[in-house]
Amino acid sequence: METVLEQKIAQLPPRPGVYLMKDESGRVFYVGKAINLRERLHSYFSGGDSRFFVPLLGELLADLETVLVGNEKEALLLENELIRRYKPRFNVRPKEGKNFIYLRLDAAQRYPRLEVTRQVQNDGARYFGPYPLAHALRQTLGVINRYFKLRTCSDHDPATHRRRPCLLCQIARFPAPSVYDIPPDEYRHHVADAILFLEGKKTDLIDSLRARMAEAVQAQRFEQAARLRDRLEAIERTLEPQKIVAAEAIDQDAAGFHRRDKHFLIFLFYVRAGRVIGGRAFSFSGQAFPERELFASFLNLYYEAGNFVPDEILLPIRIEGMKELAELLSERKGSKVRVLVPRRGGKLELVRMSTRNAEEALERQPGDADKGTILERLKDRLGLRRIPHRMECFDASHFRGETLVAAKVAMTEGQPDKDRYRRYKITSVRVGDDFAALYETVSRRLKRGLAENDLPDLLVIDGGKGQLASAQAAMKDLGITCVDVIALAKVRELEEGEEPYERRRRVPERIFLPSRREPVVLPQDSPEMLLLARLRDEAHRFAITYQRKLFRRERTRSELEDIPGIGTERRKALLRHFGSLKRLGEASIEELAEVQGIGPATARRIHEHLRGTEL
Repeated sequence: METVLEQKIAQLPPRPGVYLMKDESGRVFYVGKAINLRERLHSYFSGGDSRFFVPLLGELLADLETVLVGNEKEALLLENELIRRYKPRFNVRPKEGKNFIYLRLDAAQRYPRLEVTRQVQNDGARYFGPYPLAHALRQTLGVINRYFKLRTCSDHDPATHRRRPCLLCQIARFPAPSVYDIPPDEYRHHVADAILFLEGKKTDLIDSLRARMAEAVQAQRFEQAARLRDRLEAIERTLEPQKIVAAEAIDQDAAGFHRRDKHFLIFLFYVRAGRVIGGRAFSFSGQAFPERELFASFLNLYYEAGNFVPDEILLPIRIEGMKELAELLSERKGSKVRVLVPRRGGKLELVRMSTRNAEEALERQPGDADKGTILERLKDRLGLRRIPHRMECFDASHFRGETLVAAKVAMTEGQPDKDRYRRYKITSVRVGDDFAALYETVSRRLKRGLAENDLPDLLVIDGGKGQLASAQAAMKDLGITCVDVIALAKVRELEEGEEPYERRRRVPERIFLPSRREPVVLPQDSPEMLLLARLRDEAHRFAITYQRKLFRRERTRSELEDIPGIGTERRKALLRHFGSLKRLGEASIEELAEVQGIGPATARRIHEHLRGTEL
């Protein structure tokens, strides 16, 4: 730590403010805030702090800039602005453009409709969500469009913009306020029901529908009663799985986080009207600063970015500026927002649940872990001779006993290396002999590797003992002993009884090694197992894609080239005209004769040949 920086810190007043840490090039790599700037910065460099990020500061920090503010609320606002402006590498920031999806309903419209939006604004409209996954939003909209029949056209005054029903009106998805004279009071019933549905108020909604259904039956409006019955059944099916976690019908976000070395993950649970509607993980790597600071900064940025602000935000630990954060969010929401650290009851259980999800999500994400560490553990667990910095996986594939192919995919330092992907067309062995196909493929790859001095650290074979033996035979014949080889067998289900309906036993993924009789079974959710499975699945996908391409090409070629008088140019003209072999086979003689270069006699030969051949 340079003397100039020590003097600068010693001269700082004990007041709230924001600090910017800069490297030698003047680039800001971290922005933080503090109630007491001098005390916060002094704690980093007092000499008694053994936290792992402190040595990193000695390497990176070249200059320090501070900005004094009047209070902590101003520090929160300034921190947001500076992080947006400089985008520091060590601040945890929600990714731009990744806001959640919400449903917006403006009750001030004459015929309100649901709109999809990513921004929550203080405009008097109702917002429902967030929906972390798009398919969850589509499911909700599907139920509403089918059973609540709100309009979907975008005109604010549909009666003045349309003269004929739109498509969804014609298929009875909504009652066409855009064309017909639907009384606004009647349409408001649909809107009120949709709001109750989106808020998860099952009891109120069901009671209302049952009362209106009974009234319709009594008035002998049986079609209306049937529609209300269908809506009632759909609501009961849809709302049943939603778990009630709070006695009070309020909106809550429960936050949790977990850290492993320099990897940091925050998980948010979303509770709306007392019901869990989902959650989302935010993962960050290369984080060197204290998790308490990172967590507080993330929450400040997350809610400032336009995400929905709930009534309560539940935290696992106290953070600096909780009171000021609650005040800022209350101003933004237009109603009181509480930021709490619960000590007991259901709210504490929500926070614990979110923290457990953060722990599990971080442990299950090999992409966020240190790939070098995973490869080292893989070497130790499988007893490999060296760390598998480069791995190559082989898979053979055929379709209905035809078009035998093989494929090789590669990973370098745990990441896909697509420049090393290769496809192999197998012609020297009979179709169906996967062992011989693997022997040929591995031999061709290793021969080239010997010639170019380019061999991988580990070969992974898709299969079991037989496939492993084929690869070993190829290596032995070429005299290669410096490359490790394993086989990865997929999950299987075995019958425990003779009858097909009896209980099945699940056999997990197994790794076969040349030096062991029994396979190695790694934990199925371990980063090492997930990495190998990802490599194997990519090889299978690559092989299947190539095999299907060749099969289609061979089928088209054989069907047309077997017809006398059909050469390359006529074949191209036929396929260009009809677009596919199937449509070509369905064409009449007159349609075939319309193709340029195809006369009546040739058209008849093509017709007779294709109609006599199964397509």
